[in-house]
Amino acid sequence: MSAFVRSCLMRNDVRTIGARGQISLGKKYAGRVVTIDEVEPGVWHIKTAQVIPDNGLWLHTPEAKASLDRALEWSAMHRPQQSDLKALRRRVMRGK
Repeated sequence: MSAFVRSCLMRNDVRTIGARGQISLGKKYAGRVVTIDEVEPGVWHIKTAQVIPDNGLWLHTPEAKASLDRALEWSAMHRPQQSDLKALRRRVMRGK
């Protein structure tokens, strides 16, 4: 599909930028995070986004994905069992 056809299918609105440089995108986007790319002076691409905090980036590494995949595979092959807390306490106390 050509860019012209896509632009004809998309909704175009006219908005006024307020005195403080703000523009409203409507209530359906309230509270959403967006990225704003200035393509050229006066032309912006605004896209909704999801942000990953720095302390959560480790979850998106190949190592973390592989570890989680192994854990999910293990849990699929092993049914939950009732814990024997007395036996666990004995094992812990033995290790001290």
